[in-house]
Amino acid sequence: MRELLRSTDPTVMAFASALLEGEDIDCFQMDVNMSILEGGIGVFPRRMMVREQDYERALRVMTDNGIDLGR
Repeated sequence: MRELLRSTDPTVMAFASALLEGEDIDCFQMDVNMSILEGGIGVFPRRMMVREQDYERALRVMTDNGIDLGR
């Protein structure tokens, strides 16, 4: 697994997940429980992970749709 995106904004994460699923790219959000434990104040970012072999295609999907990857 490789990190594609890191964000504290749940709407960005939901949009990114929907885009990736639409392209048949499996993704997994990490640190969701940590985000819940901190009480929703947005201190701990969630990470969107994709398979190594899907990374380049997933990166292209994110950049084509204007999602800031923080790089």
